[in-house]
Amino acid sequence: MSVSLKKGDQVCLSKNDKKLDKVIVGLGWDKVETKKSIFSPKPYPIDCDASAILLYDETLQDGADVVYFGNLIHHTTMVEHLGDNLTGEGTGHDDDERIIIDLENLPANYNKILIVINIYHAYERKQHFGLINNAFIRIVDVGDGEELYRYDLTTDAANMTAMLFGEIYLSDNRWQFKALGEGTTDPGLKEVVDRYL
Repeated sequence: MSVSLKKGDQVCLSKNDKKLDKVIVGLGWDKVETKKSIFSPKPYPIDCDASAILLYDETLQDGADVVYFGNLIHHTTMVEHLGDNLTGEGTGHDDDERIIIDLENLPANYNKILIVINIYHAYERKQHFGLINNAFIRIVDVGDGEELYRYDLTTDAANMTAMLFGEIYLSDNRWQFKALGEGTTDPGLKEVVDRYL
């Protein structure tokens, strides 16, 4: 049974008191329905992009440690992005984008993974997280597909264009997850990544 988390909650990534070996980080969102007008131009679909930023000894060593739609598989092969969703339309499961993380075999010096969502071309398209509903992040056990933890974003994120959604980090040789929900006005993933260089 899934545990619902609130902003700031931290949980150990375990199941039945056993460490999880491999997890799916699922992220989802819906666009806010707005009234249509014949005088308004057709709006762009909101293209949210999920990314994983792998920190090596607490720092970002290299751009290759960012897994996103332009770099789907980390060079260790232990983190894989399953592909870009350009519109937020349903994909046959709860998630719009998914990242698989092999916690058991990730080299030990990678001790934190930041999960980020940013809106592609947010400034050019005049889009922000206030135009998005039902955003969530969830942790799923790859072994049986069971959802273990879910964090539904309830923060007012109007004018925010990127979101530090959660972090998976190593503490006392055990992987933990923390629900962050911290919005930023960074115009793109590059600017988010620059925070950790």
